[in-house]
Amino acid sequence: MTRTYTLRKRAEQQAETRLRIVEAAVDLHSTVGPAATTVSMVAERAGVQRHTFYAHFPDERSLLNACSSLSLERDPLPEAAPWRKIEDKRERVRTGLAAIYTWYERNAALAGCVLHDAEHHPLVRETAERTWAPYIHAYHDVLGANLSAKQRAMLGLALSFYTWRTLTREGGLKQAAAVKVMVQAIDGADEA
Repeated sequence: MTRTYTLRKRAEQQAETRLRIVEAAVDLHSTVGPAATTVSMVAERAGVQRHTFYAHFPDERSLLNACSSLSLERDPLPEAAPWRKIEDKRERVRTGLAAIYTWYERNAALAGCVLHDAEHHPLVRETAERTWAPYIHAYHDVLGANLSAKQRAMLGLALSFYTWRTLTREGGLKQAAAVKVMVQAIDGADEA
């Protein structure tokens, strides 16, 4: 009985240490970006030694995967499937963009750093694509239904994190106004 208790307690401690390491890494990824985050920085922030870090994460890929999983577990990207039920394509796009832009707002620091680093760091790019690509493809599929080629091109622009950031952070638009502008741009794409 004592051995089972000891093993269970040790497993719990290991799980807590692993979580602390991942949380420290996610925090650093949100501030300095994954490409600039070092093992030493993560170990220091998590309060562990480097050998403890490596016992849990033997390579950068395993850490990035754990960070990605934890981030999406705590705040998942919106699911596109419920939007299929909205028959009016304009309302479907508005509803989808509102949900996506709200997620961008909550995750702006992390998404901004990850997407920036993905441009020049192959492993970050691979992790970001594997994590976000299924959602982005679903958004294009569901929100792009019954749209023309030009409208789908504008939808691609509307779905971009950078478009959201330009409209809200740099342009000063409120969330609802940013959604409205992009819905209007998608609607008017065929007129161009």
